[in-house]
Amino acid sequence: MGTPHPRGGHRGRAHRARARKRAAVTEMEGHRPRAAAYAKHAAKASTIETSLNPKELPVQYGAYRAGVAGAKELYGSKKKRGLEEFLRLGFQRIGWNGMPLVNATGRVFGVLAGRPNKATYAAHILRAFSLLNAAARTAAKGAPSSHRRGLFAAVTVGISYGQGQTGAASLEGEYPELCAQLVGDDSFQEIASFGSAMLAFWAPRLYQYYRDCNAKLDPTLGKPRPFRRSVFAAATFNLGPNVWTFKHRDVLNLPFGWCAITALGDFDHTKGGHLVLWELKLIIEFPPGATILIPSATIAHSNVPVDRTEHRCSFTQYTAGGLFRYADNGLRTEAELAVEDPEMYDKLLAEKDVRWQKGVDLWSTLEELVELAETMEPE
Repeated sequence: MGTPHPRGGHRGRAHRARARKRAAVTEMEGHRPRAAAYAKHAAKASTIETSLNPKELPVQYGAYRAGVAGAKELYGSKKKRGLEEFLRLGFQRIGWNGMPLVNATGRVFGVLAGRPNKATYAAHILRAFSLLNAAARTAAKGAPSSHRRGLFAAVTVGISYGQGQTGAASLEGEYPELCAQLVGDDSFQEIASFGSAMLAFWAPRLYQYYRDCNAKLDPTLGKPRPFRRSVFAAATFNLGPNVWTFKHRDVLNLPFGWCAITALGDFDHTKGGHLVLWELKLIIEFPPGATILIPSATIAHSNVPVDRTEHRCSFTQYTAGGLFRYADNGLRTEAELAVEDPEMYDKLLAEKDVRWQKGVDLWSTLEELVELAETMEPE
C-alpha cells in the first residue's frame, strides 16, 4: 500500500499522472539533473574541505573490493561512544547543512544531500519510519539483533556477488514477504530514487558507470533490482528501534562507489545519530529524513547513539564491487574468462594496476559540475 496522496480532485489526478510519467522516464533513461539545479546547488555550494588522499585508503588490487580491516582498525570498533567523547578525541563537529565532501584535490567524494523540500516527501519519510518500526515489532521480530555492524535487526534485499558466488544472485533472506512489502511501498521507492538522483547529480560519471553495469546485468537477472528508479543493486533496512552502527567499513561494496544512507526516526539530531567519519575525524549531524552519500567501503564510519527514549532506523543502498567485476568480465568469473577469452583476461589484468585511480577519477570537481551545466540545453 502506497502513501496516500494529499491532493484530490482533477488537479490531484493530473499531478499524479505527470508524476507517473516522470517516473516512467526515469526508469528508462535514468536521472537527468537540470542545468538550473547545478547553478543553484553546485556553483554556490559551501563545501566540507578535507585532507582525504585516495592513495591512503584500503583497497585490494584491482579495486573491486576494499581492503579487509586489520586488528588495529578493529580494536575498539564496537565501543559505544557519545558525542562528548568524540569531541574530546579531537573530532570536528559539523552542523547539518547540505554540503559536498571534497578531498585534497578538489574532488567531491560524498555529499550531505539532505531531502527534497516537498510535503509529499515528508509524508514518505514518516511512513517509511512507521513501516520499519512495525517490522521490528512483528514480521522480523526474530531477526538476529547482533552482527558486525551493530546491535539491531536488519533485512537485506537486492542483487549481490561475492563470497564464492559464481554469478549475480538475489539476496534471499528469511523474510521474503516483509521485503516485498517494503520494496513495493511508494515511500521507499521515492527515498531510493532520491538517493540515486543525488549520485547522478554530484558524481555523474560514477552514476553512468553504475548504469553501464546494470545494462549488462539486468537482462540476465532472475529478479530485477529492488528499486525501479535507483541504480543501486541492493539495500538494507535497519529496523531499529535504536539503530547506531559500530565503526566499520562495507568492504564488499565498490571501493570508489558511494552508498546512500537515509536516517529515519524521531530523535534530536544535535545530540545523537551523527555520522562519524573516522579517517577524516568528522562527526556530522544527521537529522531524520536526510540522506548522506559516502564511499562506505573505504572510509570507516559509525554513528553516535541516540537517547534510549528516542527512536532511530535507517535505510541504505549500495552495489557490491563483485557485480562490476562480473559485468566487466563479460558476465563470467575470472577463472571462466581466463579459459574462454585469454586475450580479454590479459587486458583486464593489466588494467588492474590503474583501476583504482580510474575509479577515483569518476568523482567530479565542483568546477566540472558547473561546466557540465553550461553544456546542457536550456530547459
